[in-house]
Amino acid sequence: MAAISPGTVAVAESAPGSPAPPGWRLKKDLAGLDDRELLDIVRFSPRASQRRAAACELLVTRHQSLVRSCVRPYIRSPEPAEDLMQVGYVGLLKAISNFDPAAGASLATYARPCITGELKRHFRDKRWQIHVKRPVQELVLEVRKATWRLTQELGRTPTESDMARHLGVSGDDLRQARRAELAFWPYSLDAPLAGQPGMSTLADYLGEEDPLMEHMLGMQAVATHWGELPPREQEILVMDFRGGLTQAQIGQQLRISQMHVSRLRAHALGYLRSRLLDLEGTRASAGPAVAPQPPKDHESAEPIAS
Repeated sequence: MAAISPGTVAVAESAPGSPAPPGWRLKKDLAGLDDRELLDIVRFSPRASQRRAAACELLVTRHQSLVRSCVRPYIRSPEPAEDLMQVGYVGLLKAISNFDPAAGASLATYARPCITGELKRHFRDKRWQIHVKRPVQELVLEVRKATWRLTQELGRTPTESDMARHLGVSGDDLRQARRAELAFWPYSLDAPLAGQPGMSTLADYLGEEDPLMEHMLGMQAVATHWGELPPREQEILVMDFRGGLTQAQIGQQLRISQMHVSRLRAHALGYLRSRLLDLEGTRASAGPAVAPQPPKDHESAEPIAS
C-alpha cells in the first residue's frame, strides 16, 4: 500500500523562482469547489485523468480530521498510529470513489462507516496471530472503542461491570474478549523474564518433548492385551525384550529349539500387532480376547541337544 500523507494530498505551493509541480495549477483551480462538485468530477472523469486525481487529493485533504477521529478509538492498540491512519485513508478513498449522491448524505456522513469498516477489517484479517471466532473479534474492537468513550464520559477507567452494561454483554463474554486481545501482544520466547534470576527466558521454562513418552504409551497399550497371550509366549517376550537374551539362549533356558522360539515369538508379536492396530475388526467387541494357540509341532516338547 502506498503511503498517504498530508503532504501528498495538500495543495502544493511552489517556492519563488522554482517551477510549479505537475498539476499544481489544476489543484488551485479546483480548490474553490465544494465537496459535491469535486465528487462529481471524481464520478464522471476517467480514472486515469489528472483532474480526477486532483479532486481526490483535495477531498482527502479536507477530511483528514474525519480519518483521525475514526482512528482515535484504536490508538491504544499495538498497531502504530501511522499505519492505522493509512488504513483509514484507504477507507476514505473507497468512500470517495463509491459515493452515491442519491443517498442524500454528505461525504463525511457517508465516509465514516467506510473508514471504520476498513479499520475493523484490518484488525480482523491482518492482526490476529491465532484463530479467533468472528463474534469475539468484533467484541474486542467494540470493547476498545467503548473503553475510550466511557473513559471520557466517566472521567475514569471503566470497570468490567461498566463495560458489560454499556455493551450489553455478559461478564464471561467480556473476559473472553480480554483474553483474545492478548493475541495482539505475542511474547518472544527469547525475551528475558522480569523478576527471574540471571537472564532467564520464557523458552527456559517450557517443557521439551520427552522421547520416553511415546515408549510409555506403547507399553501401556501392550499391557492392555498382555494377558491374552499364553504364559510361554509372555515368558519368551520378557526374556527377549527385557532380558536381552538371544533366541538360542531363550531356547536353552526353556529347553526348546531356537526355531520353535522364533515361531512362538513371531506368533506373539503378530497377535499383539493385530490387536494394537485393530486388524481384527469387530472381534474386540465380542468380549475378552484370547490369543489363538500356535500350531503344535514335535519341537514343542523336544529338548534341545546338549
